[in-house]
Amino acid sequence: MSDLTNDWLGEPGGAERPDPVQAARGHAKPALPRRFYKEAGFAEGADGFRLTLDGRPANTPARNPLSLPTRALAEKIAAEWAAQETVIDPARMPLTRLANTSIDGVAPRHAAVVEDLCAYAGTDLVAYRAGDPERLVSAQAAAWDPILDWAREIFGARVILSEGVMHVAQPPDTVRVLSEAVAAVESPFRLAGLHTLTTLTGSLLIALAVLRGRLTPAEAWDAAHVDETYQAAVWGRDADAEARLAIRRVEFEAAAELIASV
Repeated sequence: MSDLTNDWLGEPGGAERPDPVQAARGHAKPALPRRFYKEAGFAEGADGFRLTLDGRPANTPARNPLSLPTRALAEKIAAEWAAQETVIDPARMPLTRLANTSIDGVAPRHAAVVEDLCAYAGTDLVAYRAGDPERLVSAQAAAWDPILDWAREIFGARVILSEGVMHVAQPPDTVRVLSEAVAAVESPFRLAGLHTLTTLTGSLLIALAVLRGRLTPAEAWDAAHVDETYQAAVWGRDADAEARLAIRRVEFEAAAELIASV
Protein backbone atom coordinates (compact mmCIF):
# COMPACT_ATOMS: atom_id res chain seq x y z
CA MET A 1 0.00 0.00 0.00
CA SER A 2 1.42 3.44 -0.94
CA ASP A 3 2.22 6.12 1.66
CA LEU A 4 -0.58 8.24 0.23
CA THR A 5 -3.09 5.44 0.61
CA ASN A 6 -1.88 4.82 4.15
CA ASP A 7 -2.34 8.52 4.96
CA TRP A 8 -5.94 8.53 3.80
CA LEU A 9 -7.05 4.98 4.59
CA GLY A 10 -4.76 3.78 7.38
CA GLU A 11 -6.18 3.22 10.82
CA PRO A 12 -5.67 6.18 13.19
CA GLY A 13 -3.11 5.66 15.92
CA GLY A 14 -1.13 2.95 14.14
CA ALA A 15 2.01 4.78 13.06
CA GLU A 16 3.79 7.85 14.35
CA ARG A 17 1.44 10.79 13.91
CA PRO A 18 2.68 13.89 12.09
CA ASP A 19 2.25 17.36 13.55
CA PRO A 20 -1.46 18.18 13.00
CA VAL A 21 -1.00 21.85 12.08
CA GLN A 22 1.78 21.05 9.63
CA ALA A 23 -0.29 18.22 8.18
CA ALA A 24 -3.29 20.45 7.75
CA ARG A 25 -1.18 22.94 5.82
CA GLY A 26 0.99 20.51 3.92
CA HIS A 27 -0.96 20.28 0.70
CA ALA A 28 1.17 22.18 -1.79
CA LYS A 29 3.68 19.73 -3.28
CA PRO A 30 5.44 19.95 -6.65
CA ALA A 31 3.96 16.68 -7.94
CA LEU A 32 0.27 16.02 -7.44
CA PRO A 33 -0.55 12.49 -6.23
CA ARG A 34 -2.40 10.22 -8.62
CA ARG A 35 -5.98 9.32 -7.89
CA PHE A 36 -5.84 5.92 -6.16
CA TYR A 37 -9.58 5.19 -5.72
CA LYS A 38 -12.55 4.62 -7.99
CA GLU A 39 -15.45 5.81 -5.87
CA ALA A 40 -15.86 8.45 -3.16
CA GLY A 41 -18.76 8.37 -0.73
CA PHE A 42 -19.49 8.51 2.98
CA ALA A 43 -20.85 6.31 5.74
CA GLU A 44 -22.86 7.37 8.77
CA GLY A 45 -21.47 6.37 12.15
CA ALA A 46 -21.50 7.31 15.80
CA ASP A 47 -19.12 10.23 15.20
CA GLY A 48 -20.87 11.65 12.14
CA PHE A 49 -20.46 11.01 8.43
CA ARG A 50 -17.07 9.64 7.46
CA LEU A 51 -15.64 10.02 3.99
CA THR A 52 -15.08 6.68 2.27
CA LEU A 53 -12.84 5.89 -0.69
CA ASP A 54 -13.79 2.65 -2.41
CA GLY A 55 -15.85 1.90 0.67
CA ARG A 56 -12.95 2.25 3.09
CA PRO A 57 -13.08 4.93 5.82
CA ALA A 58 -10.78 7.84 5.07
CA ASN A 59 -8.51 9.82 7.36
CA THR A 60 -7.15 13.34 7.43
CA PRO A 61 -3.45 13.96 6.66
CA ALA A 62 -2.78 13.68 10.42
CA ARG A 63 -4.57 10.30 10.33
CA ASN A 64 -7.60 11.39 12.29
CA PRO A 65 -10.94 10.05 11.03
CA LEU A 66 -12.25 12.34 8.31
CA SER A 67 -15.69 12.54 9.90
CA LEU A 68 -18.08 15.36 9.10
CA PRO A 69 -20.82 16.59 11.44
CA THR A 70 -23.61 16.75 8.85
CA ARG A 71 -24.76 14.80 5.81
CA ALA A 72 -24.81 18.00 3.76
CA LEU A 73 -21.09 18.61 4.34
CA ALA A 74 -20.25 14.94 3.76
CA GLU A 75 -22.03 15.03 0.41
CA LYS A 76 -20.09 18.12 -0.68
CA ILE A 77 -16.72 16.75 0.35
CA ALA A 78 -17.41 13.37 -1.27
CA ALA A 79 -18.31 15.31 -4.43
CA GLU A 80 -14.94 17.07 -4.35
CA TRP A 81 -13.17 13.71 -4.20
CA ALA A 82 -15.38 12.26 -6.93
CA ALA A 83 -14.56 15.23 -9.17
CA GLN A 84 -10.80 14.55 -9.10
CA GLU A 85 -9.56 13.07 -12.36
CA THR A 86 -6.16 11.43 -12.85
CA VAL A 87 -4.54 13.32 -9.96
CA ILE A 88 -5.71 14.67 -6.62
CA ASP A 89 -5.52 18.46 -6.79
CA PRO A 90 -6.02 20.14 -3.38
CA ALA A 91 -6.59 23.47 -5.13
CA ARG A 92 -9.89 22.04 -6.38
CA MET A 93 -10.86 20.72 -2.92
CA PRO A 94 -11.33 23.78 -0.68
CA LEU A 95 -13.94 22.15 1.56
CA THR A 96 -11.74 19.11 2.10
CA ARG A 97 -8.82 21.35 3.06
CA LEU A 98 -11.00 23.25 5.52
CA ALA A 99 -12.35 20.02 6.99
CA ASN A 100 -8.79 18.76 7.47
CA THR A 101 -7.85 22.03 9.17
CA SER A 102 -10.95 21.84 11.38
CA ILE A 103 -10.11 18.31 12.54
CA ASP A 104 -6.31 18.37 12.62
CA GLY A 105 -5.58 22.01 13.41
CA VAL A 106 -8.55 23.68 15.10
CA ALA A 107 -10.15 20.97 17.24
CA PRO A 108 -6.98 20.30 19.30
CA ARG A 109 -6.14 24.02 19.51
CA HIS A 110 -9.60 25.51 20.03
CA ALA A 111 -8.58 28.03 22.72
CA ALA A 112 -5.58 29.25 20.71
CA VAL A 113 -7.72 29.79 17.59
CA VAL A 114 -10.31 31.71 19.62
CA GLU A 115 -7.54 33.88 21.08
CA ASP A 116 -6.14 34.56 17.61
CA LEU A 117 -9.55 35.65 16.36
CA CYS A 118 -10.24 37.84 19.38
CA ALA A 119 -7.21 39.96 18.46
CA TYR A 120 -9.16 41.20 15.42
CA ALA A 121 -11.75 42.76 17.73
CA GLY A 122 -9.36 45.63 18.31
CA THR A 123 -8.14 46.10 14.74
CA ASP A 124 -11.19 45.54 12.55
CA LEU A 125 -11.04 46.68 8.93
CA VAL A 126 -14.34 48.56 9.13
CA ALA A 127 -13.00 50.90 11.83
CA TYR A 128 -10.36 52.42 9.54
CA ARG A 129 -11.77 54.94 7.08
CA ALA A 130 -10.41 57.05 4.28
CA GLY A 131 -10.44 60.82 4.68
CA ASP A 132 -10.76 61.38 0.93
CA PRO A 133 -11.72 61.23 -1.90
CA GLU A 134 -15.39 61.63 -1.16
CA ARG A 135 -16.35 58.79 -3.50
CA LEU A 136 -14.32 56.29 -1.43
CA VAL A 137 -15.48 57.79 1.86
CA SER A 138 -19.09 57.35 0.76
CA ALA A 139 -18.50 53.80 -0.51
CA GLN A 140 -16.93 52.75 2.78
CA ALA A 141 -19.74 54.29 4.78
CA ALA A 142 -22.42 52.63 2.63
CA ALA A 143 -20.80 49.21 3.00
CA TRP A 144 -19.56 49.34 6.58
CA ASP A 145 -21.94 51.54 8.59
CA PRO A 146 -24.80 48.98 8.40
CA ILE A 147 -22.40 46.34 9.77
CA LEU A 148 -21.51 48.60 12.68
CA ASP A 149 -25.21 49.26 13.35
CA TRP A 150 -25.87 45.51 13.36
CA ALA A 151 -22.95 44.82 15.69
CA ARG A 152 -24.18 47.44 18.13
CA GLU A 153 -27.73 46.04 18.04
CA ILE A 154 -26.75 42.35 18.36
CA PHE A 155 -23.65 42.47 20.55
CA GLY A 156 -23.75 45.92 22.10
CA ALA A 157 -20.43 46.64 20.40
CA ARG A 158 -19.57 50.32 19.96
CA VAL A 159 -16.71 50.71 17.46
CA ILE A 160 -14.62 53.86 17.38
CA LEU A 161 -13.60 54.96 13.89
CA SER A 162 -10.19 56.17 12.77
CA GLU A 163 -9.15 58.07 9.67
CA GLY A 164 -6.26 56.51 7.79
CA VAL A 165 -4.08 53.80 9.32
CA MET A 166 -3.53 55.39 12.73
CA HIS A 167 -4.36 52.76 15.35
CA VAL A 168 -7.37 53.47 17.53
CA ALA A 169 -8.00 51.55 20.74
CA GLN A 170 -11.48 50.08 20.91
CA PRO A 171 -13.48 50.26 24.16
CA PRO A 172 -12.76 47.29 26.46
CA ASP A 173 -16.46 46.40 26.51
CA THR A 174 -16.46 46.18 22.71
CA VAL A 175 -13.46 43.88 22.67
CA ARG A 176 -15.05 41.80 25.41
CA VAL A 177 -18.45 41.28 23.76
CA LEU A 178 -16.91 40.45 20.39
CA SER A 179 -14.51 38.03 22.05
CA GLU A 180 -17.46 36.40 23.78
CA ALA A 181 -19.19 36.01 20.41
CA VAL A 182 -16.13 34.18 19.10
CA ALA A 183 -15.77 32.01 22.19
CA ALA A 184 -19.41 30.94 21.82
CA VAL A 185 -18.57 29.18 18.53
CA GLU A 186 -18.03 25.63 19.79
CA SER A 187 -17.92 23.69 16.51
CA PRO A 188 -14.34 23.40 15.21
CA PHE A 189 -15.77 23.47 11.68
CA ARG A 190 -17.63 26.74 12.21
CA LEU A 191 -14.62 28.17 14.05
CA ALA A 192 -12.32 27.21 11.17
CA GLY A 193 -14.72 28.86 8.74
CA LEU A 194 -14.94 31.98 10.89
CA HIS A 195 -11.14 32.15 11.12
CA THR A 196 -10.76 31.88 7.35
CA LEU A 197 -13.38 34.57 6.71
CA THR A 198 -11.73 36.88 9.23
CA THR A 199 -8.17 36.47 8.02
CA LEU A 200 -9.15 36.86 4.37
CA THR A 201 -11.07 40.09 5.04
CA GLY A 202 -9.28 41.57 8.04
CA SER A 203 -12.69 42.01 9.63
CA LEU A 204 -14.09 39.98 12.51
CA LEU A 205 -17.34 41.92 12.20
CA ILE A 206 -17.83 40.98 8.55
CA ALA A 207 -17.04 37.35 9.37
CA LEU A 208 -19.47 37.31 12.29
CA ALA A 209 -22.12 38.87 10.05
CA VAL A 210 -21.75 35.90 7.68
CA LEU A 211 -21.75 33.42 10.57
CA ARG A 212 -24.95 34.96 11.97
CA GLY A 213 -26.68 35.29 8.57
CA ARG A 214 -26.64 39.09 8.47
CA LEU A 215 -24.60 39.14 5.25
CA THR A 216 -24.55 36.75 2.32
CA PRO A 217 -21.09 35.64 1.22
CA ALA A 218 -21.34 37.88 -1.85
CA GLU A 219 -22.35 40.90 0.25
CA ALA A 220 -19.53 40.20 2.70
CA TRP A 221 -16.94 39.86 -0.06
CA ASP A 222 -18.02 43.16 -1.62
CA ALA A 223 -17.95 44.90 1.77
CA ALA A 224 -14.45 43.63 2.48
CA HIS A 225 -13.14 44.85 -0.88
CA VAL A 226 -14.56 48.37 -1.14
CA ASP A 227 -11.07 49.82 -1.43
CA GLU A 228 -10.01 47.40 -4.18
CA THR A 229 -13.20 48.09 -6.11
CA TYR A 230 -12.58 51.82 -5.90
CA GLN A 231 -8.94 51.50 -7.00
CA ALA A 232 -9.93 49.33 -9.96
CA ALA A 233 -12.55 51.87 -11.01
CA VAL A 234 -10.01 54.70 -10.90
CA TRP A 235 -6.86 53.02 -12.21
CA GLY A 236 -8.20 50.03 -14.09
CA ARG A 237 -7.96 46.36 -13.26
CA ASP A 238 -4.65 44.58 -12.79
CA ALA A 239 -4.64 41.03 -14.13
CA ASP A 240 -2.26 39.68 -11.48
CA ALA A 241 -4.20 41.30 -8.65
CA GLU A 242 -7.45 39.96 -10.07
CA ALA A 243 -6.00 36.45 -10.23
CA ARG A 244 -4.90 36.63 -6.59
CA LEU A 245 -8.31 37.89 -5.55
CA ALA A 246 -9.99 35.06 -7.45
CA ILE A 247 -7.98 32.48 -5.51
CA ARG A 248 -8.82 34.17 -2.22
CA ARG A 249 -12.49 34.34 -3.14
CA VAL A 250 -12.62 30.57 -3.68
CA GLU A 251 -11.29 30.11 -0.14
CA PHE A 252 -13.70 32.73 1.19
CA GLU A 253 -16.74 31.14 -0.41
CA ALA A 254 -15.68 27.68 0.74
CA ALA A 255 -15.42 28.93 4.32
CA ALA A 256 -18.91 30.43 4.09
CA GLU A 257 -20.20 27.19 2.59
CA LEU A 258 -18.59 25.19 5.40
CA ILE A 259 -20.33 27.34 8.00
CA ALA A 260 -23.67 27.00 6.21
CA SER A 261 -23.28 23.22 5.97
CA VAL A 262 -22.79 22.52 9.67
